[in-house]
Amino acid sequence: MKQLNTRLGRFVVDGMFYLVGSALYALAVDVFIAPNQISPGGLTGVAALINYVTPVPIGIAMIIMNIPLMFASLRRLGVDYTVRTAIATIITSVMIDAFEAFVPAFHGDIILTAIFGGVLSGIGLGLIYMRGGTTGGSELIARLMGRKMPHIPVGRLILAVDAIVVASAAAVYRNFESAMYAIILIFVTTVLMDTLIYGRNKGKMLLIVTDKVREVVDDILKTMQRGATILKAAGGYSGSDKEVLLCAVRPSEVYVLRTLVYDRDPGAFIVVLSTDEVLGEGFRPFNKV
Repeated sequence: MKQLNTRLGRFVVDGMFYLVGSALYALAVDVFIAPNQISPGGLTGVAALINYVTPVPIGIAMIIMNIPLMFASLRRLGVDYTVRTAIATIITSVMIDAFEAFVPAFHGDIILTAIFGGVLSGIGLGLIYMRGGTTGGSELIARLMGRKMPHIPVGRLILAVDAIVVASAAAVYRNFESAMYAIILIFVTTVLMDTLIYGRNKGKMLLIVTDKVREVVDDILKTMQRGATILKAAGGYSGSDKEVLLCAVRPSEVYVLRTLVYDRDPGAFIVVLSTDEVLGEGFRPFNKV
């Protein structure tokens, strides 16, 4: 029963995030993006182009184009991902067409249009992505392409899809500046999404190779109140046994940790890696709901 209540609570929270996120994204499309001929990339951008040259509403065009992608996703990406994507896509598409009837379009400064369109898009999509959903489009296409081209990162595939859509929009709208404003829009959207999804949970992971492992661990515990994990390793050249420290910290703590290590061992070797999210003690606790 407890597990059922947890699943039900998670489903309700997911639905709320999808509704609010879809509403904000729909406002971005109807108020700022479509009326000013700025392409947001992805299938939304394609749908806006279709709406520009035909009477087909943007939301309906989005649903029609996503249908074959959903069937492909169901076979290759799994049921859970596909269902979440389908729900978020349908809600977003319906809201875009519904809001268009009564939400006034903004025709002010074009830079402000791109920025505020990106802000609403970023927050809206961020809320949807936070709960495991997507609105189909670029990400779905990129993930499906990634199954055939696993050597290419999904992020680059998404960028390639968006670039093609933006370039097409410039040709259809016959306005090269439209593509430039689209770049601003997509940049703001991406930054807002990352900030909303990861926020202050971003961190740095350090791999530290030192001959004074125990002393460095003690300093980390006492000075920084951080934990550290000791990994067993072997030197590639010498073949001798070694211990490598793994430590996750906030970006602002990297300098402190680096200085602490070199004070103990000037010959230490440190690799600093960026992490999108760190969960657990000392960071944000994992929330199951």
